[in-house]
Amino acid sequence: MNDANTNAEVKADPSNPKPGFQLPLFPMPGIFGGIAQQNAARAKEHYEKMKAASGEIADILREAYSTNTKGAADYGAKVIEISSVNTSSAFDFLTLLMGTKSLSEIVQLSATHSRKNYETTSAQSKELWELARKVATETAEPVKKSLTRVLQKAS
Repeated sequence: MNDANTNAEVKADPSNPKPGFQLPLFPMPGIFGGIAQQNAARAKEHYEKMKAASGEIADILREAYSTNTKGAADYGAKVIEISSVNTSSAFDFLTLLMGTKSLSEIVQLSATHSRKNYETTSAQSKELWELARKVATETAEPVKKSLTRVLQKAS
């Protein structure tokens, strides 16, 4: 009889409906039990550290969100204030423009208004930029420091 004609018989285990590779059940030596217990204890310790770190990170992000929300509200209020100032300036210019009598007066008024408008816009842009930088710094720095501290403590 050669190997090509040999048929292997597989008997199905009635308690296991899925046929396949099955390991024989035998008692593990005591050393493996000790290693398993140590690994389980380490895993539990790491789980507890990560759970505590996760809670601290949630608190940090909640505080950062609160800081950022306040900063965004301040920024929005500043934009509304600037819009009001610019609208008033435009209406003042139109009122002055309607009172002009000559073309040279219109040109002079336009040049004066344009220069004033440029200076005002530059100052407003600088103010908005500084406010945005302040909000970003107030939000990012505490998060960066706190996350570093929490992650170092968890590792």
